[in-house]
Amino acid sequence: MKAGTDKRAEAAPKEEKSSAAEVTVDEARQKEGGVVTETVSERQLAESIRVTGRIVLNENQTWRVGAIIEGRVVQVFVNAGDRVKKGQVLARLHSHEVHEARAAHANARTELARLREQERHATRVRDRARRLYELKAGSLEQAELAEAELRNVQAGIRQAETEVARTRTHLVEFLEIEPQDPGHHREGAHGDEDWVPIRASADGTVLERKVSIGSVLQPGQEAFVVSDLSSLWMIAAIGEEHFGRVRPGMPVQVTVQSHAGRAFPGRLERMGEQLDPSTRTLQGRILLPNPHGLLKPEMYGDAELQLPSRRAALFVAETALQEVKGQTVVFVRVAPTVFEARAVETGRSVNGMVEALSGVSRGDQVAVRGAFLLKSQLLRSSLAEEE
Repeated sequence: MKAGTDKRAEAAPKEEKSSAAEVTVDEARQKEGGVVTETVSERQLAESIRVTGRIVLNENQTWRVGAIIEGRVVQVFVNAGDRVKKGQVLARLHSHEVHEARAAHANARTELARLREQERHATRVRDRARRLYELKAGSLEQAELAEAELRNVQAGIRQAETEVARTRTHLVEFLEIEPQDPGHHREGAHGDEDWVPIRASADGTVLERKVSIGSVLQPGQEAFVVSDLSSLWMIAAIGEEHFGRVRPGMPVQVTVQSHAGRAFPGRLERMGEQLDPSTRTLQGRILLPNPHGLLKPEMYGDAELQLPSRRAALFVAETALQEVKGQTVVFVRVAPTVFEARAVETGRSVNGMVEALSGVSRGDQVAVRGAFLLKSQLLRSSLAEEE
């Protein structure tokens, strides 16, 4: 067996780190063990740039929901991790501004009613002054004064109507409560009609809850963080040497440790404007669709930026790869019953195929099935030689 090895080693040049170990398995045993070989193929592979990055929330789909008025939290309905719908009530506030706003609305309605009654009186006075003037029993000045008074009252009505609409809008659309005090609870009691709701701005997941019952919130203070996790961002660090080849819009393949062997497609949305002086990198923002929620904020991963140029590359099936003594090897058929274990350096994975950067040549026959049988035979032979 060793005599044949030297002759083949001279005929087939290999990388220095390739193993020259061989295993002999007769054809019957190969058939029984399901050994199948395939030819190492050459494919055109898009060139890429590999960078690292951190997955974060998509700020365009993240909402920091807070209080619009000062108030005390009296009800909380959700916790971190809950799914919510747009408009869903997350919490309710008790605020003195509710009573002040209702009082302002009631005063505006009262003033409008007073002016309308005054308008009816001014109309009667104006009509009487006109009749007296037509009968020569009254002066033109009196008729014009009555007409002017009516117009003043009507202008006041228009202003009052505007004030009623404004105070009602503040209550209904801004505070989201009924304009009139319900008045059906016992003295000192309050119902939902008195409490200002804090609502979800959009469908999403509650990521943070920053309040509890009894918390006092100021206008604009953040109470909840809600995010739609169906898409995320990756902030990638792009080296200075790649700036000339990277452009927004480029396709990206992202891999993370928790889903080894799976690539998540994305797109480079934009490049930063300021270079990090310590790392000499520029931040690139990658948009990552996440329809099944497999990616999580704060995960770290690798991103391959797909360049428009292509290069030739050799590929072997993933099933051909075996681990022997700390090296990744494939078994190359060098004779009908002889396989040589060659160490290979691997690159990118594409649809069950792995790029072979070294160790094999185009046209080599590599065992893609039954490779474990060959590995076992090789290890037994090694043990026998050691003995």
